[in-house]
Amino acid sequence: MAEKHPIVKKNGSPQFGGARKNGNGNGKHGKKVWEFGFQFNVKNIFIGLFIAFIVFSLLGSLGDKVSTLVEKPLSTVITDVKEGKIDKIEIEESRLTVSYKDGTKFISHKEPQESLLKVFEGAGVDPKAVEIKVKDLSPGQLWMGIISNVLPLVLTVVFFLFLFRQARGAQDNIFSFGQSKSRIFAKDLPKVTFADVAGVDEAKKELEEVVDFLKNPAKYKALGARTPKGVILVGPSGTGKTLLAKAMAGEAHTAFYSVAGSEFMEMLVGIGAARVRDLFAQAKKNAPSIIFIDEIDAIGRMRSVGLMGGHDEREQTLNQILVEMDGFEPNTAVLIVAATNRGDLLDPALLRPGRFDRRVVLDLPDMAGRKDILAIHAKGKPFAVTVEWDKVSKRTVGFSGADMENMLNEAAILAAREDKKEIDMKDIEEAATKVKLGPEKKRLQSDLDRKMTAYHEAGHAVVNYYSPNLDPVHRVSIVSRGMALGYTMAPPEKDRLHETKSRLIDEIAMTMGGRAAEKLIFNEMTSGAANDIDQATRIARYMVMEFGMSDLGPINFGPQMDITEWGKQYMEQNTVSQDMQGKIDVEVKKLLDEGYRKAAELLKKYKKKLDLVAEELIKKETLEGEEFQVVMGGLKHRSSTMST
Repeated sequence: MAEKHPIVKKNGSPQFGGARKNGNGNGKHGKKVWEFGFQFNVKNIFIGLFIAFIVFSLLGSLGDKVSTLVEKPLSTVITDVKEGKIDKIEIEESRLTVSYKDGTKFISHKEPQESLLKVFEGAGVDPKAVEIKVKDLSPGQLWMGIISNVLPLVLTVVFFLFLFRQARGAQDNIFSFGQSKSRIFAKDLPKVTFADVAGVDEAKKELEEVVDFLKNPAKYKALGARTPKGVILVGPSGTGKTLLAKAMAGEAHTAFYSVAGSEFMEMLVGIGAARVRDLFAQAKKNAPSIIFIDEIDAIGRMRSVGLMGGHDEREQTLNQILVEMDGFEPNTAVLIVAATNRGDLLDPALLRPGRFDRRVVLDLPDMAGRKDILAIHAKGKPFAVTVEWDKVSKRTVGFSGADMENMLNEAAILAAREDKKEIDMKDIEEAATKVKLGPEKKRLQSDLDRKMTAYHEAGHAVVNYYSPNLDPVHRVSIVSRGMALGYTMAPPEKDRLHETKSRLIDEIAMTMGGRAAEKLIFNEMTSGAANDIDQATRIARYMVMEFGMSDLGPINFGPQMDITEWGKQYMEQNTVSQDMQGKIDVEVKKLLDEGYRKAAELLKKYKKKLDLVAEELIKKETLEGEEFQVVMGGLKHRSSTMST
């Protein structure tokens, strides 16, 4: 097993509680500026019409309620006309305003389509006995009537059109469902080239060869070679898979289609397969071309097996991709490049030769690769001449390319925060720690808590110092970061390809150093060693189950998987018997006990050094590697086996 990650020992138990935030984000004296604007789109027009409908409805109902006149039946009005009590009647559609000779007014109503004169004639009333006046509707009232009848219909139509547009994903028209959502790289966009990629030389060489296939097909065709149909990039997040694809787009000078695996999926059945067909049709039409599918595990997952449920739409999309890749003519000059960080989930049919012919594994960069990556990301940033890039590349063992880019960006932010003109080594060191462990946290601790944390971390550091197979301590601190109350860092000085049993035992001992120090000084155990125990148990279990470093012999009890199948252990059936599982637990316990016993013996023997380191931590909070060595009395003695 290649150990490439820095060893970080944390002292901290889970913390609970909510973070209080200042709600005044603009400061106490912030000034609010109110801006109003209106954009003419479907949504805003719909809202405007709805508001207008509400306003007109309110105005209409308000107009109806303005009148406070008492209503009389039409039969009473006819009787009063016969008796000569009424002076004038005003007609407004079916509404009658009746004015009596004594000055009072009442209202009444007739049938909308019936004439009042005919009503009077039928009742034997002389129409000339009273003044009858017909009022015409005003233009406003006329429009009010039209709007009140037409507007609800318009609003209903607009509402359903809006819902339909939202349901089809804001496509141009209903027939665009099956069109591919791929993005074509334009020639005028800023280009990324292979010169902008570092730390993955082997993968870059493979892709450079593929690009040359597309640029000079005759050279390879003359020798009987066919163009590779597909290249799949597999590796952890941040190692440069997408960046390599962008570099291919910049170098190829051909049509480059970029699409994410999830963009093939839609709520409607068959859309994914239709989009695959459309994408490949476009690529064939514009050959030579490259199709880049990012996060292909979204659609390329292993199809349903046994009792596991399947996803028909996703499987149809995957099947269509397989068909399209098989349907290529030799030397069609259409290349498929895919990227994923979950190679264990991909369907085997997708990975066979003839589909994805090349499988390129991107691992974390080595020391030389990290130095090249740092040089690329350092462009455009003012660094002090005192920055030692060799030291930075050693410090960043286990960092991916994305981690290093983030580290230098954080260093620039830290320098700007302190109004510096240049980025120095202190900023880079703080940024590297921040990227891996998080920012510093000022937790309120009692004197006893600080003392316990100091002795805990001092226990890690002292055990490391007297363990010849471990790398020197880089930093010891009791400053809280993330969930840890303190940490001890001992990153590898060089890339390590092999692990020895003696070194792993020393690593377990160092991990147990914090718990051993608490027991020695306080005769007590705390929850701060929870993370240490977890790390130690992981190491011991790997030694027994996969490395064969126990009395059980060289037997692998873990899942059978290659470097690209990190998640397979959760899918494979456990083949270890109950009896053997008990023996494994016994061997794991023996290794943990051995590591703890070694740590306890070293701390008991060098208790004075333990006290000195703890006192310095309480005083300074953080000890750099050089300061720690001064307290211990000199450089650490290294084992001769460390050079292997």
